[in-house]
Amino acid sequence: MAPDSRGTAPGTRPGVRILVVGGGYVGMYTALRLQRKLKRRLRSGDAEIVVVTPEPYMTYQPFLPEAAAGSISPRHVVVPLRRVLNDCRIVIGEVRRLDHAERTATVATLATAEDGTGTQEIAYDEVVIAPGSVSRTLPIPGLAAFGIGFKTVEEAIGLRNHVIEQMDIASATRDPAIRDAALTFVFVGGGYAGVEALAELEDMARYTARYYHNIKPADLKWILVEASGRILPEVGEAMGTYAIGELRGRNIDVRLETRLDTCENRVAVLSDGSRFPTRTLVWTAGVRPAPLLAATGLPLTERGRLRCTASLGVEGTPHAWAAGDAAAVPDLTASEPGRETAPNAQHAVRQAKVLADNVLASIDGRPLEEYRHAYAGSVASLGLHKGVAHVYGRKLKGYPAWLMHRVYHLSRVPTFNRKARVLAEWTLSGLFKREIVSLGSLEHPRAEFALAAGGSVTPEIPRPGRPGDGEEPPEHRRTGG
Repeated sequence: MAPDSRGTAPGTRPGVRILVVGGGYVGMYTALRLQRKLKRRLRSGDAEIVVVTPEPYMTYQPFLPEAAAGSISPRHVVVPLRRVLNDCRIVIGEVRRLDHAERTATVATLATAEDGTGTQEIAYDEVVIAPGSVSRTLPIPGLAAFGIGFKTVEEAIGLRNHVIEQMDIASATRDPAIRDAALTFVFVGGGYAGVEALAELEDMARYTARYYHNIKPADLKWILVEASGRILPEVGEAMGTYAIGELRGRNIDVRLETRLDTCENRVAVLSDGSRFPTRTLVWTAGVRPAPLLAATGLPLTERGRLRCTASLGVEGTPHAWAAGDAAAVPDLTASEPGRETAPNAQHAVRQAKVLADNVLASIDGRPLEEYRHAYAGSVASLGLHKGVAHVYGRKLKGYPAWLMHRVYHLSRVPTFNRKARVLAEWTLSGLFKREIVSLGSLEHPRAEFALAAGGSVTPEIPRPGRPGDGEEPPEHRRTGG
């Protein structure tokens, strides 16, 4: 294990090193505020901020459905951390273990397996734990083999390519069973991710169908499976009911109080006895805390989140801080005692500000601030210029809610650069036709060259589809198949 010097260069040591674990909402916004407050100390070497993150960018997840539908370019959904956090040290890797008693983090980087030196230890004085969350899955037969997630920009773009590819397959096949399975799309989970992804992709596929001579919008079968009795619970029962009516009005089959029992052999079997042969099963049924939290040795709740105080410190653990999906933070605005803030972006961005200020206050010996924010409400897009919103007690639906959804998220996406690019793309999409191209081969860029060079086709480099290559199942050629 290679030790990491506390200093930024041999022989030097910063006055304080702040380690930020994770580059999502909380990680990026916390590091950004710390960077602004500590600018002079960072540049003089009296302080150092180290951000350890698996990806060199922060993903603005509310824009994933529009990225999947082609309304926004994938590169405008992400924020490059090295550009935004230019005074921080960015380490692309994963924290495998946290020893807070010794104030060290064991980190595996991209070079860990290459240079033979193994993991490295990064020492710190203060640590911000914000690794986010991962998809919450269930032991459903076939889910791991055939399910598609919708939490990263790679999954969103892969799903877009996959949907268009299924339409290509349906258009070309003479087998009615294959055609029916290719044109059946099952989404499990009626929260924001599932409803918005389904609505945007259905809108995109409906538009795309006009360019196929033998596929009509009515041929596409979209199914939303939700275990509870309502969808979009954050916008209230009335708006959730309106959303169900809008989706069903677009011939989307919404099944409430229904579960997915199995999806083996590409057949989705539901708890109500329905069976749907399908080549597309999208799983958006919630998230769970990142597995790293279990390796920290810090106090956790029964749901696996870090126990935190209202000042966003880890309970009973000085110099350790957390917020966002990883943290169970008391909701001081709730009428019932014991409630926690919801793990969503609205709280995460605001918590990051308080967290950063409290880290600095702790270093300087000043009193800490408690996090207090009354939930403002929620907005959701249903595609087709329709949406639902429940904000500050006011309920909106249709076009006004859809417009509020766009205005709100445009105001929240980080950096002026990204705001301008997203606004420009929305403007252009209103003036020109929608792009309907699938670029699935981007996911395996070496496949074509490997075949041309006489190499063998490996699972890592699937054989690209071309006339005469019928022996390779299409689902083995693309991510998300």
